[in-house]
Amino acid sequence: MALKCDICGKGPATGNSVSHSHIRTRRRWLPNLQKVKTNMNGKIVTRRVCTQCLKSNKVVRAV
Repeated sequence: MALKCDICGKGPATGNSVSHSHIRTRRRWLPNLQKVKTNMNGKIVTRRVCTQCLKSNKVVRAV
């Protein structure tokens, strides 16, 4: 299962975790994805949507 938003395509970001002794190890920041039931062409579909898309009303939830 991909960790991508179905609306904006936001995915994991990568970078370094830096310890106190300045040793760098790779790490990932995962997007905050939520399963949301949406109305798509008259059908109720479950989509994985990031919270930024939910807050900005890019997604209309099914009632």
